[in-house]
Amino acid sequence: MRNPKALLCLLLCGMGIALTGCRTAQRAEKAKMLWFDAEANFARFASQDSIRYYLDRTVESGFNQIVVDVKPISGDVLYRSDSLQPLEVVGTDTVRRDWDYLQFFLDEAARRNLKVTVSTMVFPAGFPSFRQGAAYTDPALAGRTCIEYRPDGLCDIKDDPTKVAAFLNPLLPENQEYALRFIRELLTRYRFDGYALDYCRFPDAESDFSPATRKAFERWMGCPVEHFPEDIFTYDETGARIPGKYYKQWWEFRSGVIRDFIARVRALIDEVRPEVKLEYWAASWLHAIYGNGQNWSSPRSTFSEEHLDSWATPTYKRTGFADLLDVFITGTYLEVVRGMENPESIEYGLDRTLRDVDGDCAVYGSLYAKNHLDKFDDAVCLCLERTDGVMVFDIVQVIENNLWDAIKRGIDRAEAEKQ
Repeated sequence: MRNPKALLCLLLCGMGIALTGCRTAQRAEKAKMLWFDAEANFARFASQDSIRYYLDRTVESGFNQIVVDVKPISGDVLYRSDSLQPLEVVGTDTVRRDWDYLQFFLDEAARRNLKVTVSTMVFPAGFPSFRQGAAYTDPALAGRTCIEYRPDGLCDIKDDPTKVAAFLNPLLPENQEYALRFIRELLTRYRFDGYALDYCRFPDAESDFSPATRKAFERWMGCPVEHFPEDIFTYDETGARIPGKYYKQWWEFRSGVIRDFIARVRALIDEVRPEVKLEYWAASWLHAIYGNGQNWSSPRSTFSEEHLDSWATPTYKRTGFADLLDVFITGTYLEVVRGMENPESIEYGLDRTLRDVDGDCAVYGSLYAKNHLDKFDDAVCLCLERTDGVMVFDIVQVIENNLWDAIKRGIDRAEAEKQ
């Protein structure tokens, strides 16, 4: 936890000693967040009346916080920006607003006593599937997207229609500055409670293998890499990776790039708006996302020791970034709700996350709504029982599957059990 007083309070209360304000802190209401995705709701929220209506439904269902996505995969934005283009086209839908989408959400949320986290996708800049977005329209981004290393050779990610997003290479200083500019713009122009880093990572294990990344890796290693990318890994006839001699070092290097960037965001928030919570969403299966550079665990976590034989170095743990966050939103997007002996259950995923974060920041459990249509109330309740909050992704699924009452039942049950 970043708040020393809060930590002291918890310790003293645990020993039966009350510190001034401690009992209030102990009873603080848990976060109950609903995510408003930009693309999935692009046409629905073209109307201000629609936003008002669904914010009312949000409050009625027991939520006390929303996440407003304002920079989706395209790299265009849903706020007043001096540097980025407004989001006006998603797929076949076109919406041109003459009002500030983000400010309207902030104003209406305030009227309903809802806290607001603003979310941006950090490094995506376009849709490879139909070549739409900043990576395809902004000449300044030319040559700054990731280079993939695939079984059939090298490819610019923006030319690979199988990919979800055309990622900017997170390692390039100009791409980090690009992201820090729009983050600073949001922090200085708007007033909100939290800022969530989404897609703040490498796209996958295939990226990035550009000359710039090779040079940076060689500097980090302190020696040249004679055969690149073969010294990292090669592929067998099925497309599976065959580790090279620098395989493990490669993953630590990439995770370090992401940790260092998040440290820059942390410093920016502390400088400009220290009251804003820095939040981060990622999948709860930490052992499977090392290829993305996403080590969301505590630097003290013993998590990586379990994987020394396969992909982790003994020093991989130092790339953990939980200590830089205020909130980690763990993506327990699993189909089984309870079962501590089942690694594919939400309950197991929450417990594993709490272990690996090791108290460095608050943890919220998050749910993929349509995974639990028949027992969503239990999944919501479980997250509130075991963690500091719950986040439901996304409102479009809540609407389409009419989960409002189930969410309310889950929240009410958790509140009743807490008393």
